[in-house]
Amino acid sequence: MANIVEPSCVNYVCSCGHLNPITKLYFCRYCLKLRCGFCVCHEVDSHFCCNCLENIPSGEAKLKRNQCNKCFDCPSCQHTLSSRATTIQIPKRPEAEGGKNVGGGDLKPRKMYYLTCLACRWTSRDVGIPDQATATGQWPECEYSNATRFSLLMEHYQTVVQQEKQEKQDLWRRKAPKQHKYPNLTDRTGLTASIIRRQMGLSDKTAPKIKQSTINPSLATDVVQELPDDIFSKEIILSNITTVKQRLNHPSVQPSTVNNLYPLNKNLSIKRSLRCRQCEHNIIKPEYNPVSVKYRIQLFASYHVPEVRLMKCGPLNAGSSTQILIKIINPTLHEMTITIMDLPTHEEESLIIEEMKKKSDHRQPLGPMASLNSAFSRQASLNEEPKFVDQKVTGTIALPDSSFMLQQRDDSTEYDDDHQVTREEPKFVVWRRSNKVAVELTVNPLDCKSGDEVVVGFSMQYTYVNTATSGAVDKKEPQTHALTSRVYLRIGKIK
Repeated sequence: MANIVEPSCVNYVCSCGHLNPITKLYFCRYCLKLRCGFCVCHEVDSHFCCNCLENIPSGEAKLKRNQCNKCFDCPSCQHTLSSRATTIQIPKRPEAEGGKNVGGGDLKPRKMYYLTCLACRWTSRDVGIPDQATATGQWPECEYSNATRFSLLMEHYQTVVQQEKQEKQDLWRRKAPKQHKYPNLTDRTGLTASIIRRQMGLSDKTAPKIKQSTINPSLATDVVQELPDDIFSKEIILSNITTVKQRLNHPSVQPSTVNNLYPLNKNLSIKRSLRCRQCEHNIIKPEYNPVSVKYRIQLFASYHVPEVRLMKCGPLNAGSSTQILIKIINPTLHEMTITIMDLPTHEEESLIIEEMKKKSDHRQPLGPMASLNSAFSRQASLNEEPKFVDQKVTGTIALPDSSFMLQQRDDSTEYDDDHQVTREEPKFVVWRRSNKVAVELTVNPLDCKSGDEVVVGFSMQYTYVNTATSGAVDKKEPQTHALTSRVYLRIGKIK
């Protein structure tokens, strides 16, 4: 069964050759291939704060340094800070005409707010931050001495990047051939402003050249501040000294004592979508609303590929065969025909890799003047190069002599007490219920000693009904494909 802490004992082979459990794989319904985290493009859809659940545009999030201005983290324990109200007494305002206080020394209550941590009881009053009149007030930030220097360096390097980009655009204009009405050229950083203006029918004006800002270089000095006289004799109180994690949370200041810890702006979270690198179709697409945990598109492999689970394994002894019991589950709404076959040999696997490389080279654009497909992509379409599976098999499996059928998934049958119709099952099928079937296989370890781990594998061929190409407009029927996935099982160690 699936383990939470330990590594998975059942791994599938991705199209690029990496081994992953089925819970970490995706399935592209257009390429009909398994995809791992290296075979997909990661695109940021939206930025939001996980505390106040406020959506923030990408440009605004960049200006705010991907931080929320309303929510704060505790600098001591990194939990979320909460606003607490308190009442103070302030003198009443003087009269508008006479200029005297009403009632002499009368006071009136006023509500003020401060930040506190419900985990470690840290408060903003511990570092001398004054209370604010509103719960989401402008809390003062910790100032550091090198802020001006950092801002000058940032402006300087932004100017350098813009100048390099402009030089590349000028070089591209000189080398590019005569432009057509709808140009489709782009540089590494995306479509230039000039091309966009020409596509929109606006005048093509050359931007003025950007000049680099002069900045004084940093100079090393031999003058070092002397240590205090009582550095070796002064008693150290560990509760007043910050930890390494607390200092790294304030990289600009790096306070050494806890009385200099200031609240931390909460970092923004993102919602990301995953896109297949080969066909550029969306595999994972979340909802835009940060409150929603649903997906618009969710092509997880566990929803389309038969899941294999290791249920039981007999005693493993060197030189003797044993029996294993695996469960195969059909997650789709269509019947499947399962066939268990041998793993491909080294020659067959090399032919598969060469064929995949040819397909990827054929789909890639043939230069900078190919198509707008790569221009509008948010991430470079770089396919993960397929490779051989880095897993050595230390045992063989006696393959079943026939195929078997798996029924479609039906959630209502889990609560149905009626017995299923008996059918003639193969000898290796132990039991069957709804869309699940248990298969018994014989494993023979190969030259294994005591303490060696036994790893076996097989190729599982199954029929998949693809409903992605069917629609009401073209009225195409769902197509049935025969797909193959390689599965590796870690069944245990030799006694």
